[in-house]
Amino acid sequence: MNLRRIRHFTVLAETLNFSRAAERLHIAQPALSVSIQKLETELGTKLFDRTPSGVTMTAAGQAALVEARRLVYHGEQLQRTTRDAAQGTGGQLRIGFVGSAIYRWIPTLISAFRTRYPGVELVLREVTSSAIARMLAEEALDIGIVRTPLLQAAGLELHTLQRDGFVAAVPSSHPLAATGRITLAQLAGDPFVMYTTSDASGLHGAAMAACQAAGFLPQVAQQASQIATVLALVESGLGVALVPEVTRERAGAGVACLDLTDLPEATETTLALAWVPGHESPAAQRFVELAREISPPGSPSA
Repeated sequence: MNLRRIRHFTVLAETLNFSRAAERLHIAQPALSVSIQKLETELGTKLFDRTPSGVTMTAAGQAALVEARRLVYHGEQLQRTTRDAAQGTGGQLRIGFVGSAIYRWIPTLISAFRTRYPGVELVLREVTSSAIARMLAEEALDIGIVRTPLLQAAGLELHTLQRDGFVAAVPSSHPLAATGRITLAQLAGDPFVMYTTSDASGLHGAAMAACQAAGFLPQVAQQASQIATVLALVESGLGVALVPEVTRERAGAGVACLDLTDLPEATETTLALAWVPGHESPAAQRFVELAREISPPGSPSA
Protein backbone atom coordinates (compact mmCIF):
# COMPACT_ATOMS: atom_id res chain seq x y z
CA MET A 1 0.00 0.00 0.00
CA ASN A 2 1.32 3.42 -1.03
CA LEU A 3 2.22 5.40 2.10
CA ARG A 4 2.14 8.65 0.13
CA ARG A 5 -1.53 8.09 -0.73
CA ILE A 6 -2.30 7.25 2.89
CA ARG A 7 -0.82 10.61 3.93
CA HIS A 8 -2.89 12.37 1.23
CA PHE A 9 -5.98 10.69 2.69
CA THR A 10 -5.26 11.82 6.26
CA VAL A 11 -4.64 15.43 5.25
CA LEU A 12 -7.83 15.55 3.18
CA ALA A 13 -9.72 14.01 6.11
CA GLU A 14 -8.44 16.81 8.34
CA THR A 15 -9.30 19.64 5.94
CA LEU A 16 -12.30 18.18 4.04
CA ASN A 17 -11.29 20.48 1.21
CA PHE A 18 -9.24 19.44 -1.82
CA SER A 19 -7.79 22.90 -2.37
CA ARG A 20 -6.58 23.37 1.23
CA ALA A 21 -5.30 19.77 1.43
CA ALA A 22 -3.36 20.15 -1.82
CA GLU A 23 -1.84 23.40 -0.56
CA ARG A 24 -0.73 21.76 2.69
CA LEU A 25 0.73 18.80 0.79
CA HIS A 26 2.43 21.10 -1.77
CA ILE A 27 0.91 19.26 -4.72
CA ALA A 28 -1.58 20.22 -7.44
CA GLN A 29 -5.26 19.67 -6.68
CA PRO A 30 -5.83 17.33 -9.70
CA ALA A 31 -2.89 15.18 -8.51
CA LEU A 32 -4.47 14.91 -5.06
CA SER A 33 -7.80 13.93 -6.58
CA VAL A 34 -6.14 11.18 -8.63
CA SER A 35 -4.25 9.94 -5.57
CA ILE A 36 -7.46 9.64 -3.53
CA GLN A 37 -9.26 7.87 -6.38
CA LYS A 38 -6.43 5.33 -6.67
CA LEU A 39 -6.52 4.69 -2.93
CA GLU A 40 -10.28 4.17 -3.01
CA THR A 41 -9.86 1.75 -5.90
CA GLU A 42 -7.13 -0.11 -4.01
CA LEU A 43 -9.32 -0.37 -0.89
CA GLY A 44 -12.45 -1.20 -2.88
CA THR A 45 -14.62 1.44 -1.21
CA LYS A 46 -15.34 5.17 -1.23
CA LEU A 47 -13.66 7.18 1.50
CA PHE A 48 -15.24 10.54 0.68
CA ASP A 49 -18.50 11.84 -0.74
CA ARG A 50 -17.90 14.75 -3.08
CA THR A 51 -20.29 17.71 -2.79
CA PRO A 52 -20.34 21.15 -4.45
CA SER A 53 -19.20 22.73 -1.16
CA GLY A 54 -16.40 20.23 -0.45
CA VAL A 55 -16.19 16.65 0.74
CA THR A 56 -17.54 14.59 3.62
CA MET A 57 -16.18 11.33 4.92
CA THR A 58 -18.03 8.10 4.42
CA ALA A 59 -18.44 5.63 7.26
CA ALA A 60 -15.65 3.56 5.69
CA GLY A 61 -13.45 6.64 5.52
CA GLN A 62 -14.00 7.44 9.19
CA ALA A 63 -13.19 3.86 10.14
CA ALA A 64 -10.03 3.90 8.00
CA LEU A 65 -8.73 7.19 9.38
CA VAL A 66 -7.53 5.78 12.72
CA GLU A 67 -5.43 3.09 11.05
CA ALA A 68 -4.27 5.51 8.35
CA ARG A 69 -2.88 7.91 10.95
CA ARG A 70 -1.12 5.01 12.64
CA LEU A 71 0.42 3.93 9.32
CA VAL A 72 1.61 7.48 8.58
CA TYR A 73 3.19 7.74 12.04
CA HIS A 74 5.00 4.41 11.77
CA GLY A 75 6.05 5.17 8.20
CA GLU A 76 7.61 8.47 9.29
CA GLN A 77 9.23 6.69 12.24
CA LEU A 78 10.71 4.11 9.85
CA GLN A 79 12.08 6.83 7.59
CA ARG A 80 13.58 8.67 10.58
CA THR A 81 15.15 5.51 11.99
CA THR A 82 16.61 4.54 8.63
CA ARG A 83 17.96 8.04 8.01
CA ASP A 84 19.53 8.23 11.48
CA ALA A 85 21.18 4.83 11.07
CA ALA A 86 22.58 5.84 7.68
CA GLN A 87 24.00 9.03 9.19
CA GLY A 88 25.43 7.28 12.25
CA THR A 89 23.10 9.12 14.63
CA GLY A 90 20.81 6.14 15.18
CA GLY A 91 20.76 2.37 14.98
CA GLN A 92 22.91 0.03 17.05
CA LEU A 93 26.62 -0.01 17.84
CA ARG A 94 28.18 -3.23 19.20
CA ILE A 95 31.36 -2.63 21.20
CA GLY A 96 33.67 -5.28 22.63
CA PHE A 97 36.19 -4.29 25.28
CA VAL A 98 38.85 -5.79 27.50
CA GLY A 99 38.53 -5.51 31.28
CA SER A 100 41.26 -2.89 31.74
CA ALA A 101 39.31 -0.49 29.48
CA ILE A 102 36.79 0.07 32.28
CA TYR A 103 39.32 2.09 34.29
CA ARG A 104 39.26 5.04 31.92
CA TRP A 105 38.25 4.57 28.32
CA ILE A 106 34.87 2.89 28.63
CA PRO A 107 33.54 5.65 30.94
CA THR A 108 35.20 8.40 28.88
CA LEU A 109 34.19 7.26 25.40
CA ILE A 110 30.75 5.90 26.22
CA SER A 111 29.71 9.00 28.16
CA ALA A 112 30.91 11.33 25.39
CA PHE A 113 29.31 9.23 22.63
CA ARG A 114 25.94 8.99 24.38
CA THR A 115 25.92 12.74 24.91
CA ARG A 116 26.68 13.43 21.26
CA TYR A 117 24.61 10.64 19.69
CA PRO A 118 21.77 9.77 22.10
CA GLY A 119 19.84 7.99 19.34
CA VAL A 120 22.41 5.19 18.99
CA GLU A 121 21.75 2.03 20.98
CA LEU A 122 25.00 0.77 22.54
CA VAL A 123 25.55 -2.96 23.10
CA LEU A 124 28.66 -3.58 25.24
CA ARG A 125 30.47 -6.89 25.74
CA GLU A 126 33.50 -7.55 27.92
CA VAL A 127 35.67 -10.19 26.23
CA THR A 128 39.34 -10.87 25.57
CA SER A 129 41.37 -9.15 22.87
CA SER A 130 41.58 -12.39 20.87
CA ALA A 131 37.82 -12.80 20.98
CA ILE A 132 37.31 -9.17 19.94
CA ALA A 133 39.60 -9.63 16.92
CA ARG A 134 37.69 -12.74 15.89
CA MET A 135 34.27 -11.13 16.40
CA LEU A 136 35.27 -8.08 14.39
CA ALA A 137 36.34 -10.33 11.52
CA GLU A 138 33.03 -12.22 11.76
CA GLU A 139 31.08 -8.91 11.91
CA ALA A 140 29.69 -9.86 15.33
CA LEU A 141 31.11 -6.58 16.68
CA ASP A 142 31.44 -3.13 15.12
CA ILE A 143 34.22 -1.71 17.33
CA GLY A 144 36.66 -3.15 19.86
CA ILE A 145 38.91 -1.80 22.58
CA VAL A 146 41.80 -4.26 22.73
CA ARG A 147 45.06 -4.72 24.58
CA THR A 148 48.09 -4.82 22.29
CA PRO A 149 50.36 -6.33 21.13
CA LEU A 150 47.62 -8.31 19.38
CA LEU A 151 48.75 -11.30 17.37
CA GLN A 152 45.43 -11.46 15.50
CA ALA A 153 45.62 -7.86 14.30
CA ALA A 154 45.79 -8.76 10.58
CA GLY A 155 43.00 -6.96 8.74
CA LEU A 156 42.30 -4.59 11.64
CA GLU A 157 43.01 -0.90 11.92
CA LEU A 158 44.17 0.24 15.35
CA HIS A 159 44.11 3.64 17.02
CA THR A 160 46.14 3.85 20.22
CA LEU A 161 44.25 5.25 23.19
CA GLN A 162 46.76 4.70 25.98
CA ARG A 163 50.27 3.36 26.47
CA ASP A 164 51.07 1.28 29.54
CA GLY A 165 54.34 -0.06 30.87
CA PHE A 166 54.33 -3.14 33.08
CA VAL A 167 54.52 -3.01 36.85
CA ALA A 168 55.23 -6.00 39.06
CA ALA A 169 52.26 -7.22 41.11
CA VAL A 170 53.36 -9.12 44.21
CA PRO A 171 51.46 -10.33 47.29
CA SER A 172 51.58 -7.80 50.12
CA SER A 173 53.43 -10.43 52.17
CA HIS A 174 56.26 -10.63 49.61
CA PRO A 175 59.70 -9.59 50.97
CA LEU A 176 59.96 -6.88 48.28
CA ALA A 177 56.42 -5.53 48.68
CA ALA A 178 57.46 -2.42 50.60
CA THR A 179 60.37 -1.42 48.37
CA GLY A 180 58.35 0.50 45.78
CA ARG A 181 60.90 -0.01 42.97
CA ILE A 182 62.71 -3.15 41.92
CA THR A 183 64.36 -4.73 38.91
CA LEU A 184 62.41 -7.48 37.20
CA ALA A 185 65.48 -9.69 37.60
CA GLN A 186 64.85 -9.68 41.35
CA LEU A 187 61.73 -11.79 40.73
CA ALA A 188 63.53 -14.43 38.69
CA GLY A 189 63.14 -17.04 41.44
CA ASP A 190 59.43 -16.42 42.08
CA PRO A 191 56.51 -18.39 40.61
CA PHE A 192 54.61 -16.30 38.06
CA VAL A 193 50.93 -15.94 37.28
CA MET A 194 51.06 -15.69 33.48
CA TYR A 195 48.55 -14.82 30.77
CA THR A 196 47.18 -17.64 28.63
CA THR A 197 48.43 -17.90 25.07
CA SER A 198 44.97 -18.73 23.74
CA ASP A 199 42.98 -15.73 25.03
CA ALA A 200 45.66 -13.17 25.98
CA SER A 201 48.45 -13.95 23.54
CA GLY A 202 49.60 -10.33 23.24
CA LEU A 203 49.99 -9.83 26.99
CA HIS A 204 51.59 -13.28 27.30
CA GLY A 205 54.13 -12.46 24.61
CA ALA A 206 54.94 -9.03 26.07
CA ALA A 207 55.35 -10.40 29.61
CA MET A 208 57.55 -13.26 28.43
CA ALA A 209 59.67 -10.85 26.37
CA ALA A 210 60.12 -8.60 29.41
CA CYS A 211 61.32 -11.54 31.53
CA GLN A 212 63.68 -12.69 28.81
CA ALA A 213 65.08 -9.15 28.52
CA ALA A 214 65.72 -9.31 32.28
CA GLY A 215 67.71 -12.51 31.77
CA PHE A 216 65.35 -15.29 32.84
CA LEU A 217 62.40 -17.44 31.82
CA PRO A 218 59.57 -17.21 34.37
CA GLN A 219 58.42 -20.23 36.35
CA VAL A 220 54.72 -20.28 35.41
CA ALA A 221 52.62 -21.50 38.34
CA GLN A 222 49.16 -20.34 37.20
CA GLN A 223 47.58 -18.91 34.05
CA ALA A 224 44.63 -16.58 33.46
CA SER A 225 43.20 -14.63 30.56
CA GLN A 226 41.89 -11.55 32.40
CA ILE A 227 44.05 -9.02 34.25
CA ALA A 228 41.56 -8.89 37.13
CA THR A 229 41.90 -12.65 37.54
CA VAL A 230 45.70 -12.39 37.45
CA LEU A 231 45.58 -9.82 40.26
CA ALA A 232 43.22 -12.00 42.29
CA LEU A 233 45.60 -14.98 41.97
CA VAL A 234 48.53 -12.79 43.03
CA GLU A 235 46.55 -11.61 46.05
CA SER A 236 45.87 -15.25 46.88
CA GLY A 237 49.64 -15.78 47.15
CA LEU A 238 49.97 -18.04 44.11
CA GLY A 239 52.74 -16.01 42.51
CA VAL A 240 53.83 -12.66 41.13
CA ALA A 241 52.80 -11.12 37.81
CA LEU A 242 53.39 -8.36 35.32
CA VAL A 243 50.33 -6.15 34.85
CA PRO A 244 49.73 -2.94 32.89
CA GLU A 245 50.42 0.14 34.98
CA VAL A 246 46.84 1.41 34.58
CA THR A 247 45.58 -1.44 36.78
CA ARG A 248 47.69 -0.61 39.84
CA GLU A 249 45.03 1.58 41.42
CA ARG A 250 42.50 -1.24 41.13
CA ALA A 251 44.66 -3.89 42.78
CA GLY A 252 43.33 -5.32 46.04
CA ALA A 253 44.74 -4.51 49.46
CA GLY A 254 46.66 -7.77 49.37
CA VAL A 255 48.66 -6.76 46.28
CA ALA A 256 51.60 -4.37 45.99
CA CYS A 257 52.41 -2.95 42.54
CA LEU A 258 56.09 -2.13 42.16
CA ASP A 259 57.79 0.02 39.54
CA LEU A 260 60.35 -1.78 37.40
CA THR A 261 63.63 -0.05 36.63
CA ASP A 262 64.95 -2.46 33.98
CA LEU A 263 62.03 -2.75 31.54
CA PRO A 264 62.83 -2.05 27.87
CA GLU A 265 60.33 0.29 26.21
CA ALA A 266 59.55 -2.36 23.62
CA THR A 267 57.70 -4.41 26.22
CA GLU A 268 55.01 -1.79 26.88
CA THR A 269 51.39 -2.56 26.10
CA THR A 270 48.66 -0.30 24.79
CA LEU A 271 44.91 0.00 24.81
CA ALA A 272 43.72 0.57 21.27
CA LEU A 273 40.51 1.04 19.36
CA ALA A 274 40.15 -1.68 16.71
CA TRP A 275 37.89 -2.00 13.67
CA VAL A 276 37.84 -3.54 10.20
CA PRO A 277 38.58 -0.71 7.74
CA GLY A 278 36.02 -0.36 4.98
CA HIS A 279 33.38 -2.31 6.91
CA GLU A 280 32.49 0.23 9.61
CA SER A 281 28.86 1.11 10.12
CA PRO A 282 28.08 4.85 10.12
CA ALA A 283 27.75 4.72 13.93
CA ALA A 284 31.14 2.99 14.17
CA GLN A 285 32.66 5.74 12.01
CA ARG A 286 31.25 8.32 14.41
CA PHE A 287 32.76 6.42 17.35
CA VAL A 288 36.19 6.31 15.71
CA GLU A 289 36.01 10.04 14.95
CA LEU A 290 35.15 10.75 18.58
CA ALA A 291 38.00 8.57 19.89
CA ARG A 292 40.49 10.33 17.61
CA GLU A 293 39.16 13.67 18.82
CA ILE A 294 39.53 12.74 22.51
CA SER A 295 42.86 10.94 22.07
CA PRO A 296 44.51 12.19 18.88
CA PRO A 297 47.62 10.41 17.51
CA GLY A 298 50.73 11.52 19.34
CA SER A 299 48.87 12.86 22.39
CA PRO A 300 50.37 12.17 25.84
CA SER A 301 47.65 9.62 26.63
CA ALA A 302 48.36 7.77 23.40
